[in-house]
Amino acid sequence: MKIIFARHGQTDYNVEERVCGISRAVLTDVGKQQARALGEKLKEKDVDIIICSPLQRAVDTAKLANETLNKEIIIDDRFTEWDYGSYEGIKLKDVFDEFQKAKLQFGVRLGGGESVMELSHRVFCAIDDIRKRYSDKTILIVCHGGICRVAKMYFEDMTMNDFEHFFMENGEIIEYFL
Repeated sequence: MKIIFARHGQTDYNVEERVCGISRAVLTDVGKQQARALGEKLKEKDVDIIICSPLQRAVDTAKLANETLNKEIIIDDRFTEWDYGSYEGIKLKDVFDEFQKAKLQFGVRLGGGESVMELSHRVFCAIDDIRKRYSDKTILIVCHGGICRVAKMYFEDMTMNDFEHFFMENGEIIEYFL
């Protein structure tokens, strides 16, 4: 089994360097190009099924990538991005140090939103379900940076420093073999 995580294409929030969890952000023209390029990049990976966050930026990325892949897309709410609470929409430069420190308090709801523990629980449960249901398949999960960070913790040991500094670019993929 192989699970491929892909971060959605660039959004208006990415360009504006705003904190974006559950906020509505839309793909830019660059983001749409990244999504189509993702499909081309994954053409050789023999993807069987695409599972996607319900947030529009991920859905649009999955649909554009799927123009090449032509696979079933399943929406799974458990891959919704981290709810950053009161940090949503704020310019990252205005709260960077505070935001980074808050993210490392695993049992604290970030800005009144969601804690790392809550996020990890829902993502880990989703991955467990996928492993049981699709054990002989190659699965593409189109989601978000925060989800990719937590997923990496599922598959690999991460120190607090690793967790803090892990980052995926828009349209980037990471593969896990089981």
